[in-house]
Amino acid sequence: MQAFFHQSEFDQPHPSRARAIIRAHPEVRQLMVRNPYTALIALSIVIMQTSIAYWMGTLGFGYWWLSLLIAYCVGAFANHANYVIIHDATHNLIFRNKSWNKMVATLADLPNLAPGAMGFRVYHLKHHSHQGDYEYDADLANHWEARLVGNKWHRKALWLMLFPFFQLTRPPRLKAITMWDRWFFVNFMGAAAYDAAVVYFCGWPGLLYLVFAFFFSIGLHPVGARWIQEHYTYDFDQETFSYYGPINRVALNMGYHNEHHDLPSIPWNNLPKLRAMAPEFYDNLKYHSSWTRLLFQFIFDERYTLYSRIERMKQRASSPAIPDVTSGRISGVDLSARPITF
Repeated sequence: MQAFFHQSEFDQPHPSRARAIIRAHPEVRQLMVRNPYTALIALSIVIMQTSIAYWMGTLGFGYWWLSLLIAYCVGAFANHANYVIIHDATHNLIFRNKSWNKMVATLADLPNLAPGAMGFRVYHLKHHSHQGDYEYDADLANHWEARLVGNKWHRKALWLMLFPFFQLTRPPRLKAITMWDRWFFVNFMGAAAYDAAVVYFCGWPGLLYLVFAFFFSIGLHPVGARWIQEHYTYDFDQETFSYYGPINRVALNMGYHNEHHDLPSIPWNNLPKLRAMAPEFYDNLKYHSSWTRLLFQFIFDERYTLYSRIERMKQRASSPAIPDVTSGRISGVDLSARPITF
């Protein structure tokens, strides 16, 4: 298996592609708006998840199997949608006021039980500005983490199932990261108050349902394959991948990841419009068409490891050339249009 991340001497491709898109299609600026209705979706999901938890509390622990089933089939998708809302709030794409966006993120974070929205806000913005830089990008696994997991299927499955815990180990290694502020405290207190209320009103069976939904929403589940889809690859001609499939409808278009990295000021509801406005920039990129297939591929294909990522070299070359969209080549690499299928 690989012993290190794949080293790249080029800067990330998104800034140059964004400039080229805006030059070729200045009308995409119309997509750079805020969507306040996203806050209503967040509130609706919180109410729905809390209601299911209350119902499971009335049934008791004897129906733990039903709780597990509903968490897998409903709760995982609901919580994952709220992760997307936290993501849009991080980019201030819901309201103009930054504090209001943080309030929506804190609200959307409640069914996740653990306070993660404000921490995500800090390291996700660094991921955009320093994609692939081990000292700044928490999206890259720790070296010890990658070596521990290796390429064995059972270790990769366990890593996905426990993904939230592994994420917690990454921020301490990062430079220029300040995690603790008053909004982190608000996030923490909101989560603690919500957890206590769930136990009081819904009982421990209700809390168990939310625990199941939390782990499925970012772990061993088709929506958990999103973490693999975005930047994992053993074909290093391309480092960011989109997913164009049916789950985007309940995942608030989170699969449109190349589009998001290119123009992160576009909210989730307008990302498909960006691809439709500038098809020559995206039709020649490789993409995924099934999160479920990718989930099994990542687990059982020994070519996939946590090192299946691109890392920026410290001595960087000049920025890659603007994409030549007529030839379907970026920086001399042929990116023929095809889904990644196995």
